[in-house]
Amino acid sequence: MKESASFASRVKSAWNAFFNKDPTIDYKDLGSSYYYRPDRPRLSRGNERSIVTAVLNRIALDVSSIDINHVKLDDNGRYLETIDSGLNECLTVEANVDQTGRAFIQDVVMSMFDEGCVAIVPVDTNRDPIKESFDVLSMRTGQIIEWFPQHVRIRVYNEITGEKEEIMLPKKSVAIIENPLFAVMNEPNSTLQRLMRKLSLLDMIDENNSSGKLDLIIQLPYSIRSELRKGQAEERRKSIEKQLVGSKYGIAYIDSTEHITQLNRPVENNLMTQIEYLTSMLYSQLGITKEVLDGSANEATMLNYNNRTIEPIISAICDEMKRKFLTKTARTRKQSIKFFKDPFSLVPVSEISNVADKFTRNEIMTSNEIRQVIGMKPSNDPNADQLRNKNLNQSSEQTAVNSQEPLNNLDAENDQELQHRLQMIDQQEMQLDSLEKELSKY
Repeated sequence: MKESASFASRVKSAWNAFFNKDPTIDYKDLGSSYYYRPDRPRLSRGNERSIVTAVLNRIALDVSSIDINHVKLDDNGRYLETIDSGLNECLTVEANVDQTGRAFIQDVVMSMFDEGCVAIVPVDTNRDPIKESFDVLSMRTGQIIEWFPQHVRIRVYNEITGEKEEIMLPKKSVAIIENPLFAVMNEPNSTLQRLMRKLSLLDMIDENNSSGKLDLIIQLPYSIRSELRKGQAEERRKSIEKQLVGSKYGIAYIDSTEHITQLNRPVENNLMTQIEYLTSMLYSQLGITKEVLDGSANEATMLNYNNRTIEPIISAICDEMKRKFLTKTARTRKQSIKFFKDPFSLVPVSEISNVADKFTRNEIMTSNEIRQVIGMKPSNDPNADQLRNKNLNQSSEQTAVNSQEPLNNLDAENDQELQHRLQMIDQQEMQLDSLEKELSKY
């Protein structure tokens, strides 16, 4: 009966996306519709046509893989606990209706690389951000259109209307993040911009070479200095063009006295050499290597890449959000925005056992914390949550202390009775001492 009842209840409350369509949805009430995602960042100035986009996307992915949390610190500025707030929810779970926290950070970095400066707009807040302190409930990236002394005009996606709109907001309520690598990426004569111009020239040359032109010179058996001869030469050229266009296989005939010279041979230039030079220079200025992109970099290379490229970007994002989204009172109460990178992400499986032994032996991590790193569920053994060196044997006194039940588990009545008996024993000992003194006189 219980199984049938539970099955009936499941059937009664079941819902199917195709069958349960009541009430009927009026598509006119849903807003504007698109055949592409309207809130997705669109790269400008031809960045999407360049191979540089792959490098920038790799950096953005690595930055978004780092956890960002709204945390509370101790008196020494160390991490104490994570605060369950709307801002932390945006950074870890859902930034808005279209993006997760990780996708949002990737959007921030890509937009920052493209524009040189990006705005993080708190769209939904629990209070008016202009007048009082607030908690962020949803946020989006925005393009800064116009700058004012205390305000900025921002083009940001409105998820209610489904279109990008321009709004004016004060600088103190918007996180404005400038690209730390602006001089390398966004300056008009920077290495990245020069490389993109060279790549654009290379694409133009490739299009011209593959445009289908024959580039022929026809040598006629007579001089064409007079207007009559020029007209005859033009007639001859049109005749050959007509033969090539009208032929199924592109074949034409000429007179035995005529000679044709083809000019579409590749012309040697140093464009590829310049592109290779600018690419290597860009890699060195960004702190990135070819091995980082193809995943074959060693630990030292990845450490250099994380310190020189990833850390300045993620620090700029966290510092600006801490400055704009946390009030001075919140910062005084030891609230902050911190990023945490997984230290085991670059450790191979063969080295996990050595690392786990060193961390537990030196009382840095517990056994359950190590098990969580390698993807195993925590152990129920209470010793697995203790910070101690399991390679050392405990003394008998420590073992007795650990196994002894604490006295505070006794109830109040037994504790009072014990104290009363101890007092009686002390009085009897005092009486015996006085009798011994009296007997010693005789």
